[in-house]
Amino acid sequence: MNVARRGRSITLLGFLLAGAIGIISSTQTWLTVQRADAGAEILVPGASALVLLAPLSLAVLALGAALSIAGPVLRLIFAVLAAVAAVFLGWSTLQLLVGVPLSAVAPTVTEATGLAGDSAVESVVASITPSAWPVIALVGWVLLLAAAVFALCTWRRWKSGGRRYRTGDDIPAHTDGPVDAIDSWDDLSRGTDPTR
Repeated sequence: MNVARRGRSITLLGFLLAGAIGIISSTQTWLTVQRADAGAEILVPGASALVLLAPLSLAVLALGAALSIAGPVLRLIFAVLAAVAAVFLGWSTLQLLVGVPLSAVAPTVTEATGLAGDSAVESVVASITPSAWPVIALVGWVLLLAAAVFALCTWRRWKSGGRRYRTGDDIPAHTDGPVDAIDSWDDLSRGTDPTR
């Protein structure tokens, strides 16, 4: 079976792995603030440094779970949503790595010191050092973007979901081979006697 026909499994794995990396990294220290007043350094978790990190990571996990039973149109929509989330999260994470993210640490610094306002927070912060977790998260967003692009390229060739997820007249009547209990119930639902 070629790679395109296994598209659902590959995409699902990419979504779930990226979402899990995002959730795990949201609880880890992303930034360390050294204080100008010689106080104890302040550790800023991912969820505080990037407020949408945990909610969007959960959304990616949900998209991955829904993708396992989605029809053709929803596959396309989910892939586009995942690509948008990957670009947004990747750009936001990159900004934390290359810039001086005073706004990212301000709420945590205010909570630790009781000082509020940009000038007060800036006077307390001597330097901000990123940990490895933003880089790990960035790798997760690149993986998510790759999985979303792969889904956009292959979604038409995916195997359709099982009969149990379909309803109505789009289910063909069981005509040959052994009949199991699910097929019998489906035939009865359509008004066909499965014993004939």
